[in-house]
Amino acid sequence: MTDEERKHEFSEGQGFSDPYEGFDLDPPELGVDPSKVDPVDSRVVTDMLDRENLDSGNVDADALIDVGLNYMGINRHEQAADAFERAARFADDELVEQEGWVNKGVAHAEMEEWDQAIGAYQEALHIDDDSEHAASAETNLAYALWESGDVSRALEHAERAVELDSRFGQAWYNRGFFLLERGLAEDALNCLDNAIRLGMRNADVLEEKARALEELDRHQEAEEVAEEAEAIRRQQEQELVDG
Repeated sequence: MTDEERKHEFSEGQGFSDPYEGFDLDPPELGVDPSKVDPVDSRVVTDMLDRENLDSGNVDADALIDVGLNYMGINRHEQAADAFERAARFADDELVEQEGWVNKGVAHAEMEEWDQAIGAYQEALHIDDDSEHAASAETNLAYALWESGDVSRALEHAERAVELDSRFGQAWYNRGFFLLERGLAEDALNCLDNAIRLGMRNADVLEEKARALEELDRHQEAEEVAEEAEAIRRQQEQELVDG
């Protein structure tokens, strides 16, 4: 996959779409005394939450997930992975534990640490392979397996994600991509159209749809879809320039 295709929305978590406004390295929930730490020290959260100094009764796992999401927002993925793992290990609720493992996988995937990402997603699915977070874990696992070179298992998990949540656009997109890579253009096109119907009308999806149409010798349609994808990319680039 290209660098652009790596920019997948791995997991939404509890507010992953826009969790970063008002970020504070010392959230009050954690009881950190700002007079005792340097607020720009990226290790402050993990240092203050060492297991030797806190027992599980004193840790708010949901707050730790928020800390991890905040770290993701400033591209401190290593610290995010640590926060998510701690959230998973301290959580009393299995859904919170599972969310911690899923988002730990996200953080490792952002660093292209595919073995660690795979392990985190498998931990999440070991907790419950039929929960509200299972579809995210499955589709994320599929992507990580693909990146690690395990193509056959990637498709299996992409299909499982669609079975778990037929309204999950990212799962349909991943399944379509994997099917297209196997030369199954008609099936891939159906999956990509499902992703688009579910709101994923972005450049990545449209480019894959154009590729599927080309494989099916539907060249005029492919050209139109490719032009739309290019227009979206130009608009995104302009928005970045405009700030």
